[in-house]
Amino acid sequence: MQNKKFPFITDSDYVRSRSLMAVFVLLSLFTFINIEGQSSDYVTSGYQKGYFTLSANKKSAPIYASSTDFKGVLRAIGDLQTDISKVTSVKPEIKYTQKIAAKEAIIIGTLGKSSLINQLAKAKKIDTLAISGKWEAYLIQTVENPLPGVSRALVITGSDKRGTIFGIYELSQQIGVSPWYWWNDVPVDHKDAVYVKPVKNIQSPSVKYRGIFLNDEHPNLSRWVTEKYGTVKTSVNPPIHEGIANYNSEFYKRIFEVILRLRGNYLWPAMWNNAFNEDDPLNPILADEYGIIMGTSHQEPMQRAQKEWDRRYIKRLGTWNYAKHPDTLENFWREGIRRNKNYDNLVTIGLRGANDTEMAPGGPEANMSLLEKIVDRQRKIFAEEINPDPTKVPQVWCLYKEVLDYYKAGMRVPDDVILLWAEDNWGNVRRLPSEEERKRPGGAGIYYHFDYHGGPRSYQWTNTNPIPKIWDQMSLAKQYEADKVWIVNVGHFKAYPFPMEYFLELAWDTKKWTGENLMEFTREWAKRQFGPEYATEIADIISKYTKYNGRRKTESLSPTTYSLINYREAETVVEDFKAITAKAEEIYKKLPAAKRDAFYQMVLFPTKSSSIVNELYLAAGKNMLYAKQKRAATNDKNDETVALFTADTSMMGYFNRDFAGGKWMHFQDQTHLGYTSWNDPPVNSLRAIKLKQVTVPDSAIMAVSIEESDAVWPGETKDAILPQFSAFSQKPHYFEVFNQGNIPFKYTISADKPWIKLAQTGGNIEKEERIWANIDWNNLPKGLSSGMITIKGTDKEVSIKVNAFNPQEISKEALQGFVEENGYVSIEAEHYSNKTSEGSRYWSKIEDYGHTLSAMRANAEANAEKAVPGANAPCMEYNMYLFTTDTIRVTGIFSPTLNFIPNRSLQYAIAFDDNEPQIVTLVSEHFDAANGNRDWERTVLDNARFSKSSHLIAKPGYHTLKIWMVDPGVVLQKLLVDLGGLKPSYLGAPESFY
Repeated sequence: MQNKKFPFITDSDYVRSRSLMAVFVLLSLFTFINIEGQSSDYVTSGYQKGYFTLSANKKSAPIYASSTDFKGVLRAIGDLQTDISKVTSVKPEIKYTQKIAAKEAIIIGTLGKSSLINQLAKAKKIDTLAISGKWEAYLIQTVENPLPGVSRALVITGSDKRGTIFGIYELSQQIGVSPWYWWNDVPVDHKDAVYVKPVKNIQSPSVKYRGIFLNDEHPNLSRWVTEKYGTVKTSVNPPIHEGIANYNSEFYKRIFEVILRLRGNYLWPAMWNNAFNEDDPLNPILADEYGIIMGTSHQEPMQRAQKEWDRRYIKRLGTWNYAKHPDTLENFWREGIRRNKNYDNLVTIGLRGANDTEMAPGGPEANMSLLEKIVDRQRKIFAEEINPDPTKVPQVWCLYKEVLDYYKAGMRVPDDVILLWAEDNWGNVRRLPSEEERKRPGGAGIYYHFDYHGGPRSYQWTNTNPIPKIWDQMSLAKQYEADKVWIVNVGHFKAYPFPMEYFLELAWDTKKWTGENLMEFTREWAKRQFGPEYATEIADIISKYTKYNGRRKTESLSPTTYSLINYREAETVVEDFKAITAKAEEIYKKLPAAKRDAFYQMVLFPTKSSSIVNELYLAAGKNMLYAKQKRAATNDKNDETVALFTADTSMMGYFNRDFAGGKWMHFQDQTHLGYTSWNDPPVNSLRAIKLKQVTVPDSAIMAVSIEESDAVWPGETKDAILPQFSAFSQKPHYFEVFNQGNIPFKYTISADKPWIKLAQTGGNIEKEERIWANIDWNNLPKGLSSGMITIKGTDKEVSIKVNAFNPQEISKEALQGFVEENGYVSIEAEHYSNKTSEGSRYWSKIEDYGHTLSAMRANAEANAEKAVPGANAPCMEYNMYLFTTDTIRVTGIFSPTLNFIPNRSLQYAIAFDDNEPQIVTLVSEHFDAANGNRDWERTVLDNARFSKSSHLIAKPGYHTLKIWMVDPGVVLQKLLVDLGGLKPSYLGAPESFY
């Protein structure tokens, strides 16, 4: 029996001698790279014996193909020729002949369409059995002595048209041509020589239809298209009025190509004011030639754009309504099917109302029989126009918004139709197939969003999509076999190269990318775009800016999103953003000039612009706080907010007008400041922020504020008390001395205990100063100690109480687990003390997922029943030392996963020590993720779900908090144990000492 990994070793040899295997492994590195299911680097600039010479010594290997192959394959071969020329400055010849007159040659073709490939297969020079009959499979293989007179060949062959195309573009990417070379100006590094190691690379997709939806395309994309390609020529038949952005074949060629380079195959075209088939009749022809499967959006059935109806009938008949105009609508559909029937399509069926509305009032009860009739009539059109057997026509029914209600009410479509389950427009899958639904031959898919125009707040400006969330939701989709279609709304397209490539790469190979190698993907992506030198640092920037933006979409931020007083939360958010911005600017300056445009638009711009927006809201928040405290600096924060708004506006203007010579004019037209409702404001503004200005008296007035309070002393009746200092974390705390007048003053600070350390003991105040205090821990007595800080100035005196805790019960060195500080324990989910698994049920880490660190996900087989704590439920344990005894509350911060398993809630269990586990429902069985559900709206805006439970702590000392899985898909990010001291904050208190 032959060993699969090393075909020249038998299994008996393998078992007999591991030493011999090691030798063969080393030899294999020099003889053959066998890759199945994932890519690996097999292109190099250094030659070794046995390598295929793609290009060297100012000569590139010729490309041989058959002129009878698919047009899309021949076109992609032309791209490869150009790509090799870009890399090496030597363009290879393309020859359409059976006779190869070269010692080394590239041979490209599709099984059954290329005589050269058929000849190699017949002679068993290539292994076509592994790809034959498969959907979009390809083989890249180096072959010794493939044909008479040819010493070595690099063979690229596909099972079908797109399989071959994907193999071609795989080689292009291997030699260093990014899919984003045009759309994001990624340059190609020159190489004097390019060689291919001995390789056998076999791949095929995990998901059948993998695509994007150009949507919410106004203003950015449509204005850019108008700027670059003009407007569509007016016409009477078909009726086209003036001012329509010209989404023509020249535009779509660029879209088709990048989709294919990303190994996607499916497109829903721009539809807000356009009609793909009518705006340029070449569009569908070229889509089919390129190899793109065309569809239409969830609301546009039968290959007809809504605008095709509006242009013909809106004035006379109004929006489409089957109940009123069945014959007109059926003829309209028939024309669309007849027009496009010879192309490669995945046809949307069913019917919704125009402009993303329901089909008719009354919901499923009033309209279900009508919708069933509509589907029946549509399938009869297929039978009459395409194939007598309509099951042979690829069809999809999108269960989006109110259409899902029809399905819940019992409506079904034929089993050959793909059910396209839509997430909630915010990246959270609503529903996945049940065990019975997974038996349907049509299968299922997912409609996902990177961009959304709708409630509770539109988000359309920049990338706010961390890839750990994409992996979490789409890996569930794959597990539950929703893998026939993955399509993602990419809005105006240009802001999303990174998540788009990840989404399509995950769709291509769902096994390769897991919850624990997300940073590896990000590093590899950065390396492909910008080279290896700064790849790790760039990956860190990308992962952080998307994490920070993923906490809350930029359009949903406000001056009070992050706490201005507790845990320095808002300040830390801005500091973190500014840190990665500084790193991005530093790398930008170090990069070669040729790489800077790509880096600016894909890394520096989204990082810096997002940083400015967060800084703006911090300044506005401090303006409001300072006005309440009557600080002299209030007006400065007003001015700072306005200056940051100007900086934001300037960045948008620079991107549009000056950057890259104005190539991307209008791609920063999307508004993102000034939201007061779900809908986009017409222009960016500060109108939604109530900035304050105060009249500052001509005097010197000292005032003091302390950390974790918005109060001002003197004047408050309650005592000023700093947060307690702890011997474990030994964190410093601060107070602020500020002026309520405009005349500077001097102040002094003193402490009544020698163990209180002050960063300074006095100075001059013009506006404000922050002073840090800490403890001399070596000289602090055991137990709880108290002291006083006194501030004097402008004939005023303020005393601040200091409490420092150096417990006798437990030392920092002896601690095992977490420890209570300031009346709380904050725990990152991945920092468990112990973790158990139960058969196929287990907790796993999702790297970098969540608001602050990473997350832990509950996993089980797709058909698994609810787990029972104490019987078959995996558990995570968190040890901690507590000083407080009382009834306490635990807040779990979870990802906003929905009740995706039909007729089932989403639950977990929790308990301290050996107490009875409490079953907590995160999402109820009948939870409706829809506008108007305040719980859902709050959850998606927060991008987190908060769950609370109460527990009795009877005695101080060590305790163990236990979290059990009940349902799969629950993702825990953080635990907050409130023993009476937890303060309100968006991200939850920073992690406690452990």
